[in-house]
Amino acid sequence: MRIAIDLSQIPYDTGVSKYTKNLVNNLLSLDKENEYLFFAGALRRKSEILEFNSSTRIFPISPKIADMIWNRLHILPIEKILGQVDLIHTSDWAEPPSNLPKVTTVHDLAPLILPKFTPKIIVETHRRRLKWVAKESRMVIVPSQSTKDDLVKLGFDRQKVRIIYEAPNITKASKWQVQNVLKKYKIYDEYVISIGTNPRKNLEKSIEAFNLAKHGKNLKYLIVGENQNYKNLNLRGVRFLGHVPDQDLAPLVSGAKLLLFATLYEGLGIPVLEGFNCEVPVVTSNISCLPEVSKGAAVLVDPYDVKSIASGIEEALSKPKTLIAKGLKVVKDFSWQKCAKETLGVYKEAMG
Repeated sequence: MRIAIDLSQIPYDTGVSKYTKNLVNNLLSLDKENEYLFFAGALRRKSEILEFNSSTRIFPISPKIADMIWNRLHILPIEKILGQVDLIHTSDWAEPPSNLPKVTTVHDLAPLILPKFTPKIIVETHRRRLKWVAKESRMVIVPSQSTKDDLVKLGFDRQKVRIIYEAPNITKASKWQVQNVLKKYKIYDEYVISIGTNPRKNLEKSIEAFNLAKHGKNLKYLIVGENQNYKNLNLRGVRFLGHVPDQDLAPLVSGAKLLLFATLYEGLGIPVLEGFNCEVPVVTSNISCLPEVSKGAAVLVDPYDVKSIASGIEEALSKPKTLIAKGLKVVKDFSWQKCAKETLGVYKEAMG
């Protein structure tokens, strides 16, 4: 079987790009039976795709043009460009037509479920794309039962949706690595950490809850990402770290007293698993997929209630060893090798 996989999302340093890299690397390591062909649409960032896989076929089209050709007009079947393949695995932005079996991964439905937090152009692009996924993809992969339920509510056929859990991208750093990174970022106090600054990450209430929970403790609140206009809040003790390279993220999480992830919606909630993997207590939301992924190993809070989040922070700080032990047990069930093996099973299922 010759399988074509879209790598267009590789350059963007998002959860989708990490998923794509990990899936491809593990498929190539695991599967010695099938042949893989990689393709992507890119203009300015094609070198980053070729750096990941030098044999990728690059089509010189921007994301905007890809949306126009494949989501809006829905012309030019992808096999006309690729040549002889047996199955297509499509990605997160454009859905090309094809007369071949297609498998599509839908990572989350945030643009449709929380459109007020997403630029209108992105909401409309995903709405167009998902219309074709529902109509044409033979199998659809999602990262959680919660996301599957969301898809079914949108009219997808439940029988063709398969749940394949993704996995953490970082592991616990050594004490030496933690010390070096803390020195690099000039971090001298104990701290709570959050990952991501998209508005749906609920940082406004998380910051308020941190201020309520610390009770004069010499705790800081570090947030990975840029300050997205939280100027009206009490930011004393709060620090936005901006973009953090992958090699620094594991030490920063590993050195934290806890990871706070009181998000309003996720497809899976990888930061929860990364907190478990780095052996820190986790506080996360009691909605969306978060109870599913945390499996009782995190303190669950109401993300819409500042007092609930603050209480969760205090609870997690009071019993770190118990939560760390539970988290390590849960995270063993999530691996990229397992994700690739189950994805290969979906390919075979799609081929009948």
